[in-house]
Amino acid sequence: MAHLSGKGSLKGLDISNNELLTSPAGKGIVVEDGIIVKIDESKVLEDEYGSENIDQPQSNNSQCKIYSLNGKAVIPGLVDAHTHLLWSGDRSREVSWRQQGKSYSDIASMGGGIVSTVEATRNSTQAELVELGYKRLRSAFRNGSTHLEVKSGYGLSTESELKLIAAGDELSRMNHLPTIDQTWLGAHATPKGYSRSDYVEEILSEQLPAVLEQGLARSADVFCEPGWFTVEESEDILKQSRQGGLDLRIHIDEFTDGGGGDLAAELAVTSADHSHYTSTNARMKMEESGVNCGFLPGTPYSMGEQWPDFNEVTEQQFTWSVATDFNPNCRTLSLPFIASILVQRCSTSPLAALVACSRNPAQTTPHPSGAQHGVIEEGAVANLNVVDGPWWQAWCQQPGDSPFDATMLEGEMVFH
Repeated sequence: MAHLSGKGSLKGLDISNNELLTSPAGKGIVVEDGIIVKIDESKVLEDEYGSENIDQPQSNNSQCKIYSLNGKAVIPGLVDAHTHLLWSGDRSREVSWRQQGKSYSDIASMGGGIVSTVEATRNSTQAELVELGYKRLRSAFRNGSTHLEVKSGYGLSTESELKLIAAGDELSRMNHLPTIDQTWLGAHATPKGYSRSDYVEEILSEQLPAVLEQGLARSADVFCEPGWFTVEESEDILKQSRQGGLDLRIHIDEFTDGGGGDLAAELAVTSADHSHYTSTNARMKMEESGVNCGFLPGTPYSMGEQWPDFNEVTEQQFTWSVATDFNPNCRTLSLPFIASILVQRCSTSPLAALVACSRNPAQTTPHPSGAQHGVIEEGAVANLNVVDGPWWQAWCQQPGDSPFDATMLEGEMVFH
């Protein structure tokens, strides 16, 4: 069992410390009201609760379900801390443009990119967006995710951004789906018909106040990148968002080192994501300010680019996590696939990859109950994945298929 117990993020050698983070076979877990209340040797728990698979009241008049996993390994529920879950449209044709050498900016000027998705998303009803989100959340759950951070950002108008956040709220109230944590990303791109300065003014004077009044988003995010939003514009938006009570996240340095790391450190945002080309000096400042570095390996995979050196980041003692970055150009909600990139292409240990997909991202996107998640420990949310074999390392070595036989979501076991 890979239990990853304890509070706070892990970094350095701790993220691959088997003695600290794994337990030998033979353990059992007791769950009450969706919370792990006891972890002990299976034989000890069998004496107290029985050993047969039972779904009937026991002699002590308590309702007790006992599951034997027949020696299969267990890991925490996975936490996908950067997704663009809600959008409409299809940008599959852009892969051909990328193969022709077109840059992200070139594709945007050709009618592709973020603005292309915006048009389709604006034309979708909230009900249509909820239906899309439901299907996507089911896919994420099948691949072991029990909690997702969900961004708006494909509306780029007050009305459409509020619609996306409302759709996310509707999904958050549905049963048998991963929990979600909402982020407003109105500063994702400049919509057609606007200068960037005019759109920034609208964000600050109209969109942000409306989002605050709606009261459904917990965080704000900005795409701080040369050609999108400048460091100065990003700072203005994030500072006013914080004044309104929102937590802060930021997209930085996806295509080049644009100075976003320094801003992330200065503002002490919760997580600075992409961070592909962030300098070591800026990452040091981020670490000193308590900023998580949120890598998104699926994006360079989709774009045909190289990955950051995850082992170097570990050696530098930086705090980091990974996420799917599900979006129209990176259409995967499988964290096991993302982890397979780290393990099978970047020489990252399976345990470090698991920390980066569970315990560390859980620190940046809290569970709605307020309890710990992304770990297996007493007092934590009972979000667990049952691996389809005896070795927990199999969780990240089956790209193209889910490695899980079952997932427990807040104490409810679902067999896939």
